[in-house]
Amino acid sequence: MVRLLEPRDVRSILAIQSASPEIAQWTLRDYDRVARGEIEMAGWASEGEGGIRGFLVARHVVGDLEILNFAVSPASRRQGVGAALLAEALHWSKAFRPGKAILEVRASNLAALQFYEKHGFKPTGRRLQYYTAPIEDALVLALRLE
Repeated sequence: MVRLLEPRDVRSILAIQSASPEIAQWTLRDYDRVARGEIEMAGWASEGEGGIRGFLVARHVVGDLEILNFAVSPASRRQGVGAALLAEALHWSKAFRPGKAILEVRASNLAALQFYEKHGFKPTGRRLQYYTAPIEDALVLALRLE
């Protein structure tokens, strides 16, 4: 079940983030602010047997949907959790009719690149040395939305 992020989810999200070093490493405060609606972002959690299985945080920016942070717990990968979270974010974005969905992903994150390709995202650019720990380029991906 995918639902809006709640403050009670933050610790579980941090655990998923810790198990996903390839994603942006946000603080407890960052996620708490999203969950409390204190900043112009939306967040969703996938909850299943055993707790939170994944999360996605996005925002509406200059006519686009920007996916800011997104991960699924290692035990729940390849079970449709990521697809359900992405579908929810895309559904949410229909309210502001974005031209595209955009995101950055580590150039070495082949699993994520395959996931996004499967869902219609295409590479549109590269940001040199965008990530730290380790330093790595980001690929910018976009999905045209109608």
